[in-house]
Amino acid sequence: MNKFLNRPLQFKIISVCVFANLIIFVVNIFMILGINNMSKDMEMVYQDNLSLNRLSEALTEVQDSMTEYLSSKTSESLEEYYRDAQAFSDLAQALDDNVTDLTFSRMERNIRYMSQNYLDEVAQTIEAKRGRNVEKYRNYYESSTRLYEDIDEYITSLNIELFAVNSGNYLAILKAFRRFEVVGVIVMTLVMIGNVIIITNFVRTMIMPLKNLADSADEVSEGNFDATIPPAMYHDEVGIVINAFGKMVVSIKDYIEKLKESMAHERYMQEKELIMEANLKDAQLKYLQAQINPHFLFNTLNAGAQLAMMEGADRTYEYVQTVADFFRYNVQSQKRDVTIRDEVTLVDNYIQILNVRFSGDIGYEKQVDERLLDLVMPSMILQPIVENAVNHGIREMAGAGRITLKVYRKDDSVCISISDNGKGISQETIDQLLNGSFSHIEDSYDNNGIGMDNVISRVRIFAEDDDAINIISHGENKGCEVVIILPMGGKECIE
Repeated sequence: MNKFLNRPLQFKIISVCVFANLIIFVVNIFMILGINNMSKDMEMVYQDNLSLNRLSEALTEVQDSMTEYLSSKTSESLEEYYRDAQAFSDLAQALDDNVTDLTFSRMERNIRYMSQNYLDEVAQTIEAKRGRNVEKYRNYYESSTRLYEDIDEYITSLNIELFAVNSGNYLAILKAFRRFEVVGVIVMTLVMIGNVIIITNFVRTMIMPLKNLADSADEVSEGNFDATIPPAMYHDEVGIVINAFGKMVVSIKDYIEKLKESMAHERYMQEKELIMEANLKDAQLKYLQAQINPHFLFNTLNAGAQLAMMEGADRTYEYVQTVADFFRYNVQSQKRDVTIRDEVTLVDNYIQILNVRFSGDIGYEKQVDERLLDLVMPSMILQPIVENAVNHGIREMAGAGRITLKVYRKDDSVCISISDNGKGISQETIDQLLNGSFSHIEDSYDNNGIGMDNVISRVRIFAEDDDAINIISHGENKGCEVVIILPMGGKECIE
């Protein structure tokens, strides 16, 4: 018994369940076998009556087929007679032919010999009819008809007597079946009760050490590290947990002692943390100061735009105002999400500024579904992509460069495409950009400090999909396309 209790919990639980189910299975097998045997006995009770009924039906069919032939004298009726006679002969041959003192056996033997005589008389009747001997076949017909009536009466009498006897046997078997049902229910009940007792005792044996361990754990949780740890009774998982808990309590006591010894060091670390917090606040102050320059530039551009408007320099006013709007968006883009409309407007302003600087060298085309412009997307995404397309794709094309911006819906997603007709990009560079291994080299061109790696990362985080952005090269000197796929649902529009 101890060897079993020292086995793993899984083995013990499975063993107990298998043992309980095996007992139920064996009892069920015995009950099923008993029920099947009794069912077979009940099926066989009226087998003799069924045989006699079939014999009586076969006798009637022979008589009818003979009468049919005598009246019609067709080959079909003659064939029907031969078939019926053979079937009746087979059934009659199956009757008991033993000479005994049993009444039923003697009656079966008489029916068998009477049936043979009847078949002989019928055969002679058929032959006389075929020979057109009217007087002879009439005598045979009357003789066979009398034999038919005698046999039918004999079969009926035997059937009634057998039915009476078989009914008594059936009732006796039925009573035995009922008793077997009661015994079966009692046995199954006892087996179930026994299984419950076995499982209950096993669970109590398994749970009691855990209960004692829980009581000790409550004492330890209240700060009593000198609480008595229950001994491990068996070398199963519960015993391992008890031993481990005891070691843990000892380790905690040792740790508390070491903790007291390290208080001085902890105070030193707290002082160091205060110094770090002071440095952090100083860095935050410098960050706020660094924001003054963009705001100052934005305000200065606004003042220049107002001055140009007052002096009537409309093109200068429009250009300065566009630059001011561009910097206003950059200053305000610290909020995480904006509308697609805001991002498209920023691209419009950026292209306009570049075309003033480079005398309209950059072609710009938009194909935008206005119904999608109020959906939400991360800020500062499209302008860095356009900037990369200008700097690395079409800057050297001397007026032939073109940027195309598309916003359209595809299934349950909104797609934003930015393409150019520049020199293209290699597949190796595309793979490096998408997997984050691209080595960035700062250009001498203007740069807003936001690289493609930053754009790709923020788009993926926003869409919660690594395939939310894709870069497609159409071949050398055939341009490049960046496609952003954002979900339609899950993000509300900004009012």
